[in-house]
Amino acid sequence: MNRRLVRGLDLSLTGAGVAGAGWAQTLGSKGKRSDTYAMRRARLDRLAGRIVETVGPAELAVVEGPAYSRGAGAGTWDRAGLWWLVVDKLAAREVAVAVVSPTARARYATGNGRAGKQAVLDEAGLRYGVALRNDNEADAYVLAAMGHDWLGDPLAEAPETHRAALARVEWPELLPPPAVQLGIGGADRPYPETVAAPPRRRRKQQPVEGPLVSPGQLDALAEGVAA
Repeated sequence: MNRRLVRGLDLSLTGAGVAGAGWAQTLGSKGKRSDTYAMRRARLDRLAGRIVETVGPAELAVVEGPAYSRGAGAGTWDRAGLWWLVVDKLAAREVAVAVVSPTARARYATGNGRAGKQAVLDEAGLRYGVALRNDNEADAYVLAAMGHDWLGDPLAEAPETHRAALARVEWPELLPPPAVQLGIGGADRPYPETVAAPPRRRRKQQPVEGPLVSPGQLDALAEGVAA
């Protein structure tokens, strides 16, 4: 069976997780608070390049989005820069990007949107039977699994309560959607574009009172008036 080319990305500066069906990898780089802006830019560009090269040819990249509720730390600015650099490089390669919130990722993995990193790591290892060295790789693998599931190519069977998280994802418009999308309560509902439009009722033409006049007759009448 040929798997769809889907990648999951949990982006961070020191431990970015990248995963595909059957594998996961951690990439990172070290920096200092005293680094100049030029040094920070070079660091982010190198790391983003390594991440995208690890992604390789893919039709869908599922990226964890930012946690806006968390307090901003010293590295928040640089992490945001890395996130956008990676997303931009993927777009330049015409790789469709889906964005998953941390709570949706946790819910798909465990059934609980508030589950911690260790719970996600434990559940992912059991369900998918793949060696995951840390929570970064576990998060990335779950993200990849979500993409496979959305494309109708699941890596493993997940409970419907877990799959409800798929409805909370910003899926790309560049890929044709499956025939149905998962509802919030676990029920499937058709996509609007897959539902046949109701037939349009043709309006009856109203009868025209009086004799019909052709363009030639109108010209003749106009000449008579002018005379």
